Amino acid sequence: MNITERIVASIRDVPDFPKPGITFKDITPLLKDVKLSADITNELVEYWSTHDIDVVVGIESRGFIWGNSLAQQMKIPFIPIRKKGKLPAETHSFKYDLEYGSAEVEIHKDAILNGQKVLIHDDLLATGGTAIAAAELVRVSGGIVAGFSFLVELSFLNGIKDLKTYSDHIHSLVSY
Repeated sequence: MNITERIVASIRDVPDFPKPGITFKDITPLLKDVKLSADITNELVEYWSTHDIDVVVGIESRGFIWGNSLAQQMKIPFIPIRKKGKLPAETHSFKYDLEYGSAEVEIHKDAILNGQKVLIHDDLLATGGTAIAAAELVRVSGGIVAGFSFLVELSFLNGIKDLKTYSDHIHSLVSY
């Protein structure tokens, strides 16, 4: 089995979570498979190492899992984007709508240097709201969005369309 097939075989569908009618793609079973988890990191590194990236930004919380590993393997900094109120120093914030509510995320004001090329990583692309919020935080911090990285894309929600405003470099390991 190739890596895409291995990921698909390991993702657990959870019906009616977090609300009725939504089938949640649960990636936590991937974390129990040490070899697959390492192979995911290697696959991401192989793809993104050919791009000019200075920093990896991971979106709370599942974007931290492979985002940090990716940054470590590429020997570049990792910067967290967190839910409002979780970062201790001065922050930029951005409020946005989700598929089933709204949220606000933040980044430390001193996290990104002016002109740095930033890869935004998260576990899943749905409608794109969270990734757009991250891109706006990168912009207000003076960074340049170099690309978007996802483990899973729910292509039927067409979230990729609005991300192209920020970068044409959008990569997912699995698409549903």
